[in-house]
Amino acid sequence: MQLCIFFLRLFPVIDEKGIVQYVKLTTFAAIDIGAYEIALKIFELSSRNGIREIDFVRQSIELGVDTYGSGSLSFDTVRKLCRTLREFKSIMDGYQVEAYRACAKSALRETSNLLFILEQIRDRTGLEVEVLSNSEHRFLSYKSVAYQENDFVKIIEKPTAIVDVGEGSVQISLFDKECLVTTQNIRIGSMRIRELLSAFEDRAPNLGKLIEELVAGEFSAFRRLHLKDRETKNLILIGNFLPNMLRTASDEDTGYIARERLDSCFAKWREKSPEELVEIFSLPAENAMLILQSMILYQRIIQEMNPDNIWAPALFVCDGLAYDFAERAKVIKKSHNFENDILAAVKTIAKRYQCNKNHYQMVGQLAIQIFDGVRKVHGMDKRHRLLLQLAVMLHSCGYYISFLNSSECAYNIVMSTEVIGLSHMEREIVANTVRYNTEDFPSYEYFADRLEKEQYLIIAKLASILRLADALDSSHRQKCFAMKTAFRDGDTLALTLSSAEDMTLELGMAQSRKRFFEDVFGISVLLKYKKVVREK
Repeated sequence: MQLCIFFLRLFPVIDEKGIVQYVKLTTFAAIDIGAYEIALKIFELSSRNGIREIDFVRQSIELGVDTYGSGSLSFDTVRKLCRTLREFKSIMDGYQVEAYRACAKSALRETSNLLFILEQIRDRTGLEVEVLSNSEHRFLSYKSVAYQENDFVKIIEKPTAIVDVGEGSVQISLFDKECLVTTQNIRIGSMRIRELLSAFEDRAPNLGKLIEELVAGEFSAFRRLHLKDRETKNLILIGNFLPNMLRTASDEDTGYIARERLDSCFAKWREKSPEELVEIFSLPAENAMLILQSMILYQRIIQEMNPDNIWAPALFVCDGLAYDFAERAKVIKKSHNFENDILAAVKTIAKRYQCNKNHYQMVGQLAIQIFDGVRKVHGMDKRHRLLLQLAVMLHSCGYYISFLNSSECAYNIVMSTEVIGLSHMEREIVANTVRYNTEDFPSYEYFADRLEKEQYLIIAKLASILRLADALDSSHRQKCFAMKTAFRDGDTLALTLSSAEDMTLELGMAQSRKRFFEDVFGISVLLKYKKVVREK
């Protein structure tokens, strides 16, 4: 993740009692490189006032026309992009921005000449651009929703869908009882639809009907797998043009709108020409066709989800970038435990592939104890601890497809399954940790074309912990009801297992599998067994 070094200033504030207090203050810039526009937001961040937007600049550049049409950006488009980013850099300098994060989404991520583009941006503007994976992009949008709405936790107690409509795809995340049930990506974004239909647009008597049929077809599998027998009480919509539409449809600028009112407005707007819609919503003329396509897309999503309540906050990826930065810099406190959402999503995946819940819960407890037991020497952080938990939950998912090639199947399942909040590289770490729980661990040369040495070592460490913990429940009977860890003399990890049952199998398997752990960490493992009688 690309985060620039920043400095926090101390700003004097007089509290209610007239006492001068100094609060941390920084100026942060967020740049979002989208499919049809580039946006810059300048924020003021402080522990007292939270996140305050102080400027918002947008420039239309249709990167998606090139990407979704030909697969790469043209020379002229890249030149326009660099010129706009130089102008943004000048604005940032004017505000004396102390930290920034510039991110690109699918319009750059899917180009064949991505590396050349990033290098040109770096040389011509001095800006470092981070290309977000789809799950990272959607997670930032989700974070911004959770931060803005004070009642967010209360909202997701009931069946709730967050639908994030982007230029290239739609992300649907389902919540129930405060837990993330599932999140899926459907490649039917507003600009991608335009490019898909552009070939026969002139021959289509009713473009709106074509879009509806396309969206309905893409939604059919999602409806069958995830919406069957599931009601949606609340729908949270995130997307381009939504704030303008809702301000027009609603008397209040809250983002909340009655379903009947919105249906009525959609019916009225669809009778208008693209040019009339541009005037109604006060949007640039070049967005005329995108407005119509987005409107039909929103309308169809609402029909599919059939919610009781609709909320569409005026949020952009820039807001999520500011929230994420402020959270990491400890300027603001977390409004919601997002790590639990990641765990809940992976738990759903594990259930889908019929992983043994009792087994992975037992292995998870042991793995985390081992991880914490050697924290002085492993050099990993809380994020790696989370990745270990995810790997534990999915380590047996490959058996769903093949018992003979379960480890390879598990790797492919993890790499093919999007987990909101994880980067592509983090998914690679989890997938390889799962794979090499049972397979022989290869040398770095095998990974050299896709992994840095640091990432290779992280996988080795997590896989060695998983191997040892998995061996300690080889029978899948959860015989060990307690384990104590002790790190002795700087080179020995003592594991004392308590059980009322015979653990010959588990100790024997652990003895044979601990070698990899010892090689990776350079410490010896001492296994002890304490047989106890548990009180009934």
